[in-house]
Amino acid sequence: MIKKIFFSFLFFITFLFLKTSPALAEEDFLVDSQVSYEVQESGTTIVSHNITLENQVSDLYATSYSLELNNIDPKNIKAYQGDHFFQVEESQGENTVTLKVNFEDALVGKGKIRDFFITFEEEAFASRTGEIWEISIPRLSQESTFRNYSLVLSVPLGLGEEAYISPEPESSSISNNRRLYSYSKKSSQELGITAGFGNFQVFSFTLNYHLENPLNKQSEIEIAIPPDTAYQKLYYEVVEPRPKNIRIDSDGNWLAIYELSNRQRIDVRVSGSVQIFAGPRPYLNYPKEVLEGNLKETEFWQTSDPVVTSLSQRLKTPFEIYEFVSKNLTYDFERVAPETKRLGAKDALNNPDSAICMEYTDSFIAIARAAGIPAREINGYAYTENPEIQPLSLVSDVLHSWPEYWDYDKAVWIPIDPTWASTTGGIDYFNKLDLRHFTFVIHGMDAVRPFPPGSYKLGPNPQKDVFVNFGQLPAKKVSVPEILATLTKSPGLFGKKVKVSIKNPGPVALYNTNSEVIFDQSLAQKNEIDILPPYATYEFEAFIPFGILGSKAPEKVVILTLGQRVELPTNKGQVVLYNLALLLIILMALLTIFILRLKRINPFSYLAKVYYSAKLKINEKFKKNKNNTQGF
Repeated sequence: MIKKIFFSFLFFITFLFLKTSPALAEEDFLVDSQVSYEVQESGTTIVSHNITLENQVSDLYATSYSLELNNIDPKNIKAYQGDHFFQVEESQGENTVTLKVNFEDALVGKGKIRDFFITFEEEAFASRTGEIWEISIPRLSQESTFRNYSLVLSVPLGLGEEAYISPEPESSSISNNRRLYSYSKKSSQELGITAGFGNFQVFSFTLNYHLENPLNKQSEIEIAIPPDTAYQKLYYEVVEPRPKNIRIDSDGNWLAIYELSNRQRIDVRVSGSVQIFAGPRPYLNYPKEVLEGNLKETEFWQTSDPVVTSLSQRLKTPFEIYEFVSKNLTYDFERVAPETKRLGAKDALNNPDSAICMEYTDSFIAIARAAGIPAREINGYAYTENPEIQPLSLVSDVLHSWPEYWDYDKAVWIPIDPTWASTTGGIDYFNKLDLRHFTFVIHGMDAVRPFPPGSYKLGPNPQKDVFVNFGQLPAKKVSVPEILATLTKSPGLFGKKVKVSIKNPGPVALYNTNSEVIFDQSLAQKNEIDILPPYATYEFEAFIPFGILGSKAPEKVVILTLGQRVELPTNKGQVVLYNLALLLIILMALLTIFILRLKRINPFSYLAKVYYSAKLKINEKFKKNKNNTQGF
């Protein structure tokens, strides 16, 4: 898709002078350029450079103009002024193409202006990946010396809604069924332009886990399955075998719990689809203690290291840290190998030429935390068509790592990718991350655990366990909770307990769910469930009061959750009879005690006497039966 993320608009002017003159330079001409990128619905981009050359001296004129393009494959090249076409010479260099426009006529005189166009077509600026059209417009070279420069990106409405565009255009409009985005020299020179069109991206995935209990006793093992985040939503189709439960840790990871007997091995298969959004959606709130935990020092995020501390005092914002890391570390492709040692921030900053994605991420996190900015690591899958400029460092199962920082104003974790910003030559992975990053696990409170999918392997020859491809949303997109409610069997004098289990059978998580316990028509209890992942179970108890002679007992109990209901009859009539019988027994016991006290008989001594008398009779009867048996 993206071959190279920047090319240089370097221009060279060949000139002749009419009489002896001091040394001449390109400053003897003023150059203005208006560039348009007109994306077609087929994906081809028509690029047009409207060049204006203005003479600054009276005895000099341009005989040619050259435009150098880096890592661009221009097709159907033309140069013209009005209805007159110029000759264009195309020369190939190492990763460069130079377009030289030759002028046949002499335009002499100070202030004289030549206004002409260079146009060509390029197939690589726009491509469709899954559900999204992605567009990458190269940045203007810092070496370019245009007096005035402007850029317009034109995108047909047929490519879909704008998912993201970065940086923000200076102006935008819709005209003739096209979206128009306008940029100046400064904005296009610093970052280039990345944009996506479409509502979201969808990947299908299959993940395999190989588990073993090495102990001689039953044990629980947890595995991390991809969670929902502010930027992604999971649709699970298969989790086999089903876990005992799924819990959520403080970082938001989904941990499936399996119970294995001693020495047992099992293989777990997880498959489904993930919907990745261009911008954050409303998600869970993170409490203060979690954010504070994402400021702490760890083995790989050495916030107290002098180098890290010094940088944190100079780099105060997430963008400044991102810029420093992406520009000062160099990607080391030779370190991309299984079991590569993780250097951590301290060693990465001391050895900036030996970085892979882990070091870019660790360096950002350490500096950010030292600067008081909560930051954490994401391990996951990142789709790339060119690993040379968008490398994936965790090669054992094609995984990638990138950081997130907490934005207090937006109250959301913001994902960025300083690794790809470095390796692509300046594409903006700060203001808008693309729709190619799929989160597997989150490391905030712990720099290592939980382990991501692809890490649960057994044996000396581990196989590939992570499979991700472009996909489509499943037909089933809604979870309907299952309710199981049971009354305790033991009779209660004043009431009974009801045990309730709310199970999510999938495919998606349930959010902000209320499970209500209703006695007849009155709400008796409400349980708020912030999130219930697929295949997870939430349990609670409710107390059903009976009162005296069943005066408080409801006729029926209803458990209501997201429109699903379970009714439990309380058998109020039986409750009343049970209470009457129990009350009668109590009254008879009290009456007996009262009579015994009137006769000055100690009730406890009397009961003991009755007990021993009964026991003696039973023993005598037993001996008699035994003797009769021996007689036969």
